[in-house]
Amino acid sequence: MSPRAAFPGEVRRAAASACSRSRLRSGSTVLLPSMLMFGVILASSGLLLMIEKGILAEVKPLPLHPAAGEVSRRVETHGGDLEHEVLRDIRNRTIRSVCGQRAMPRSIWQLPAGQRRTVLRHLLVSDKYRFLYCYVPKVACSNWKRILKVLDGALESVNVKLKMDHKSDLVFLGDMTPDEINYRLKNYYKFVFVRNPAERLLSAYRNKFGEIKEYQQKYGVEIVRRYRKNGGKSAGDDVTFSEFLRYLLDEEVERMNEHWMPIYNLCQPCAVRYDFIGSYERLNEDANRVLEEVQAPSFIRFPERQSWYKPVTAETLHYYLCNTQRRLIKELLPKYILDFTLFAYPLPNITSEFCRQ
Repeated sequence: MSPRAAFPGEVRRAAASACSRSRLRSGSTVLLPSMLMFGVILASSGLLLMIEKGILAEVKPLPLHPAAGEVSRRVETHGGDLEHEVLRDIRNRTIRSVCGQRAMPRSIWQLPAGQRRTVLRHLLVSDKYRFLYCYVPKVACSNWKRILKVLDGALESVNVKLKMDHKSDLVFLGDMTPDEINYRLKNYYKFVFVRNPAERLLSAYRNKFGEIKEYQQKYGVEIVRRYRKNGGKSAGDDVTFSEFLRYLLDEEVERMNEHWMPIYNLCQPCAVRYDFIGSYERLNEDANRVLEEVQAPSFIRFPERQSWYKPVTAETLHYYLCNTQRRLIKELLPKYILDFTLFAYPLPNITSEFCRQ
């Protein structure tokens, strides 16, 4: 069982504080109307309690969207993994409930121009195999791009040890005409992979500020200068996790770098009716299921993780969260609450009791 999340009252107070601060900043945008945000947070807390009490264990799955009902009926239990099916059911029901709200977009054309550009830039197209994949940085998107290149004949094998070029030999939905976009959204198989939001943020922090000089110079130098006393001489390679979170707290969601922009904003699961939502926690199983669904050649299987890859373990996440100011995490939660809620991930457990373990 996952650790218990922060108490609903604590999350509501954090949301109220963050929303108030957002209204005071000139030119900033709030992710959702305040009442809808309040309802989403309540739903998230309620779902977590239902998971803990086993209330949903006997509930029959509902389709992600009415149009995706046929896909939902193809769900099979893998090795009797009831917990996985319960989580998938929660995702389906929550997305239906939240996306059914009047204020939520029903298509990409109902999105503001900036949000529409973002999702269209992240939807990759395979016309040969008739699918759309919304790539999410830090959720195995490099390997999925390798697969797309192999399927298109631009790469010989998914195991070729080359630095990934994230732009060449890939087709983006945003480069097409409105009619071409509409046809593919209506007729192609659509999927996205998601990850625990807290784990994804920590992975981005460790990779970009611990290994990538470009990010250290572009973001790290400014973060240290802004949030550390006498930090003007930093090369940007010593950003602390708390400084990174403070930067995210002050950054407008729509202006975020894609590596830490919420998945909701990258892929817009209300405006795009995804047929399948895979999870990073079951990456190989879910990825190979998608490959079977799109009828990819049998020799193409999802690549194994590289030997140099340093995964974010539960212990690593525990260490970083428990050594960060609790107030900072609570204030940041509202920006990522839809990722936690829609994709059925537990809110970070930062209680004193848990952090003493």
